[in-house]
Amino acid sequence: MSKTLDEIKTAVWMHFQPGQCVYLATAEGDQPRVRPITLLNLEEKFWIATSPRSAKSRQILRNPNVEFCYPLSAECGNGYIRVSGIATITRDGDVIERIGGQIPFLTEHWTGTQDPDFCLIRITRVEIEYLEPGESIPHTFIV
Repeated sequence: MSKTLDEIKTAVWMHFQPGQCVYLATAEGDQPRVRPITLLNLEEKFWIATSPRSAKSRQILRNPNVEFCYPLSAECGNGYIRVSGIATITRDGDVIERIGGQIPFLTEHWTGTQDPDFCLIRITRVEIEYLEPGESIPHTFIV
């Protein structure tokens, strides 16, 4: 029996925790750049904590189109969640305080939310592709 779109969306969101390792792709000129990052799922939005001087921040300023892939594994096989979206760098003080205060590893890398070397990147979800572990055909939907 095939699943409804609502069932698929529910299955996708159940995989996301407040923080998980995903593989983020940006572009540097015509060259893709992929790296593991900690993706934050806070307030039903995707965030990345980083430095405004990082390569990913510089690349996003030039081209805000990004994708990330979250590999999934289960006894029945492997799958993934791939999200294509638009990344926006924010230095907004209220957002930084609210979201930054929820990041458990913040003080491991920065002095706090007021650190000038700290910023947040928000990914506005555009398209999600979900391959459920054990299946062979992915589901795609727009958010």
